[in-house]
Amino acid sequence: MNPKLAFCVTLVLISEICIGVSNANFVFNVEHKFGGINSTATGRSILTSLKAHDARRHGRMLSAVDFRLGGDGLPTGTGLYYTKLSIGTPPQDYYVQVDTGSDNLWINCAGCDRCPLKTDLGFKITWYDIKSSSTGKTISCDDEFCSSAVRDADEDSVCKIGRQCEFSVAYGDGSKTSGYYVRDKFKFDKISGGLKTSDMDGGDIAFGCSIKQSGLSTDSSTAVDGIVGFGQGNTSILSQLYFSGKTKRIFSHCLDSVQGGGIFALGEVVEPKVQTTPMVPGKAHYNAYLERIEVGGSAVWNTKAVAKDDMLSVKPEKTGAIIDSGTTLAYLPDDVHDSVMSATKKKHPGLITYIVDNEYTCFKYEKNVDDGFPVVSFHFENAAALYTYPHDYLFSTMKHEYCFGWMKKAHMINGKQVTLLGDIVLADKLIVYNLEDMTIGWTEYNCSSSIKVKDDGSGKLNSVVAHEITPSSGHTLINEKVITLFVSIVMLWYLIE
Repeated sequence: MNPKLAFCVTLVLISEICIGVSNANFVFNVEHKFGGINSTATGRSILTSLKAHDARRHGRMLSAVDFRLGGDGLPTGTGLYYTKLSIGTPPQDYYVQVDTGSDNLWINCAGCDRCPLKTDLGFKITWYDIKSSSTGKTISCDDEFCSSAVRDADEDSVCKIGRQCEFSVAYGDGSKTSGYYVRDKFKFDKISGGLKTSDMDGGDIAFGCSIKQSGLSTDSSTAVDGIVGFGQGNTSILSQLYFSGKTKRIFSHCLDSVQGGGIFALGEVVEPKVQTTPMVPGKAHYNAYLERIEVGGSAVWNTKAVAKDDMLSVKPEKTGAIIDSGTTLAYLPDDVHDSVMSATKKKHPGLITYIVDNEYTCFKYEKNVDDGFPVVSFHFENAAALYTYPHDYLFSTMKHEYCFGWMKKAHMINGKQVTLLGDIVLADKLIVYNLEDMTIGWTEYNCSSSIKVKDDGSGKLNSVVAHEITPSSGHTLINEKVITLFVSIVMLWYLIE
C-alpha cells in the first residue's frame, strides 16, 4: 500500500476514535426544553397529557445510560468498582462503589461520624451537604418514598408523620450505616450514538445521607464517597428511574480484571448475545438456580434427582446462588467449599498450604497457575454455565505466592448457607440483569471493548465503550493515549507532505 494512503487510512480511523471519545468526555451542560403536544383537551386533561408526554420523552432520553467505571475486583488491588454520580445544584461529583447486592444509594454527609476523610483512589473525598444545593430537600415520613423504604427494610419502628425519614443499612460483613433520606437533582451520561454521550437531567432521586457508620472501612486505600445499590428494591436507583418512566429495569456490567474499570450501562443489550437463566423469584438479591459445580469437567456438587421405586424421580428443592458485583471473592457452603478445594488441589497431592490473615488458604507455586490447576464451572438452569479460570480464583499476594478465592464463610439466609459469587467469577464477562423478564444472562467478553444497547425511543443501536476513569481529570486513560497518538500521526503526515 502507498505509505501516504496507509497513513491516511490510519488517520481516518484514529480521528473517528478521538472524535467519539472526546465527545464522550468533554460534555457540555445542556438544558432540554420540552415543548407542548397538540391536543384538543383542556384544563386538567392537558396536564395529564403533558405528564404522560414527559414520561414518554424521558423514557427515550434515558433509555440507555452510561455509568463510567473505575477500580478493579482484585483482592490485591482496590477490591471494588466505583462510578461517578453528579448530584445537586450546582452539581457536585461523588465517587461511589457499585453494588448489585444491595438496594440503597447513600452518600457520606456533612457531620458524619467516622466517615472517611481521604482516599488513595485518585479523587478527593466529598461529603454531601444539603445546604450547598439549592435543590436538595429532606424526606419526611409522610412521603410515599419513605413508606416504601420502610416496607423494604422491614423495620419494627414506624415512621411518624411529620418526622424526618430515617434509614439504616446493614451489610453481610457486619458493617452498618445510618442517617436520613434526602432528595436532589441527578445528572447522567445518556448514550447518544457515535460513541457520544450527552449530559441529561435525571430528575429528583432519593438517597441516604449517612451520618453514622460502624464497621465500614475508612482505610484510605479503598475509601469512597458512598455506595450505589442496583438491587431490585424500591429504594434502588434502578427502580426509581423505572418508576419515574425514564428507563427499563435492565442493566449490565462487564468488569475488566486486567486493565480495571470496564462497562456498566442501563438499557437493553443487543450485542453481544448472552445465554440466560431464570432468576429465583421473591428474593432480595439476584439469585439464579445453581444445579451443578464442576472442577476440571467433573461434578463435585449437584442437585441430582432422587430415584423412587425405580420408576419415579423426585427433583430436590432448587438451590439459588447470589450474583453480587459488590463482593470480591466467592463464598461457598462448608461442604461445597471442601469438595471444590479438594478437587482443585487433586493434581498436587504434595501441595503445602497455610493460612494468611486467619482466613485465606495460600501456597507457594512457581509455575503458570493456568497450566497447573483446573477450571471451575458453575452450571445453572437452562444449561447456562459460568467458567472460572485459575488466574481468576487464584490471586497472587507476593512473588510465587497464591491464595484461593474460594471462601468457607458462606452467606447466611434464614439460617442456611447460600453460595455467593463475587467478582472473581463475574469479571471478564458481560453480565445482563433483566428484571423485565426476570433473567440473568452472561457471556465471556473482552471488557475493554464495547457493547451495543438499544435506544427504546429511536430504536437505534448505540455503542457503550469501556472506561477506566481517572477522577482528577474526568477522562479515561485510554482516551489520553489515543489523543496523543492522533497528534503524533498528524505531525508525521505533515512531515511526509
